[in-house]
Amino acid sequence: METVKNAFDKIAPAWYNYRHHTIFRRELEDLARRWRSGRLLNAGCGHGADFLPFKDTFELYGADFSGEILKYARKYAEKYHFKVELAQTDIRKLPFPDDSFDSAIAVATYHHLKPDEQPEALRELRRVLKPGGEAFITVWNWHQPRFWTKGKEVMVPWHTKEETIYRYYYLFSYGEMEKLAKQAGFTIIKSFPESQYRLPVKWFSRNICLLVRKG
Repeated sequence: METVKNAFDKIAPAWYNYRHHTIFRRELEDLARRWRSGRLLNAGCGHGADFLPFKDTFELYGADFSGEILKYARKYAEKYHFKVELAQTDIRKLPFPDDSFDSAIAVATYHHLKPDEQPEALRELRRVLKPGGEAFITVWNWHQPRFWTKGKEVMVPWHTKEETIYRYYYLFSYGEMEKLAKQAGFTIIKSFPESQYRLPVKWFSRNICLLVRKG
């Protein structure tokens, strides 16, 4: 966890510009229409781009372990005129009571956790959701072509003028991610690739997307 935290502390300014807009705009806009309103948690919120589709009708909360990237989340919220409560925290120990949120998103979050950390983090997400609450989760897919010759744990470089910074990723299969979500107590509503993926079978998408419900 500390290595990934340090990496995102370092790349926060560049990440704010590089990923200024969410790559899951279509999915998140669909969810905003599906969920309509309520208290929404963004677990691993980064600089806050994934909040935008929810900003007008939701009460927004974000959690991330990088204090530097949360500075940019505050900047992002000011730029796009929305209010959000942000917490610097380990997503395995969320600082919220049980049954706090109507819905949640966790975009590109859990693939930065080691395998022994992932179950606890997903159980925490379930804990803070209200009964019947839904969550949208994305992780990187092991079977995307760029990783066909790699193992399941990879260090992905981020290049600056001064140094190369490596970020830890754990690569999931569809079946593995679905199993992990079920073991955490979720019911899977839908398992699908990102909307930008165009092949007829989902197995080689860059991202694995899950829509789950707390039973």
